Amino acid sequence: MKTEAIIFDMGGVLVDLDIQGCKDAFKKNLGYHKIDEIIDACHQKGIYGDLEEGRLSADEFRNIVLADSRPGTSASDVDEAMWHILVGIEPYKVELLKRLAGRYDLYMLSNNNEICLPCSAAMFSDAGIPLEDIFKECFFSFKMKALKPSKAFYRAVMEKIGLSGGQMLFIDDSQRNVDGAIEAGMHAIYYEPGSDLCALLADALDDRSINVMENE
Repeated sequence: MKTEAIIFDMGGVLVDLDIQGCKDAFKKNLGYHKIDEIIDACHQKGIYGDLEEGRLSADEFRNIVLADSRPGTSASDVDEAMWHILVGIEPYKVELLKRLAGRYDLYMLSNNNEICLPCSAAMFSDAGIPLEDIFKECFFSFKMKALKPSKAFYRAVMEKIGLSGGQMLFIDDSQRNVDGAIEAGMHAIYYEPGSDLCALLADALDDRSINVMENE
């Protein structure tokens, strides 16, 4: 079955992440040492998970963190510590998205939150591919009130896109999220952060022409 839509995870697939840098910022800049309990490479827990699932507002999250942070720490300090998780978008991925956008409907499906989203969205804009231009629609967990790998989350996305699971290709850097998508009926593949995304998609789509790395 021909792939009509490609659905990307954001962090770890398109935007490089620095989990340890984020943890260090919380500890050193805020004096908040509970960060190890709520954040890991793929699946956030506790109040961070609640933030990404839309159970906590940004202000509620900030206030909880501030209550256990160094006196004098501000809400903006919390935001800046959060932003340390976001490294940036590799230039070749920008070119890849531009090339793919001419051939497929592109979507984003991301466990995300209202503190990090403005910063990551600015990275796409600065790279010349604003989210609203390059993606037909973005599905963010805190707005959908659900987290990957929830089947309900995937099925809501599939229903909104309006294609069969075999006509969609979902890429995520968590095998658990990939497995959840497959169980929900979506074609999904795992991406190893730092590896060649072009080559992975060229193989998955059987289309070498989209490999910008080979064509440079």
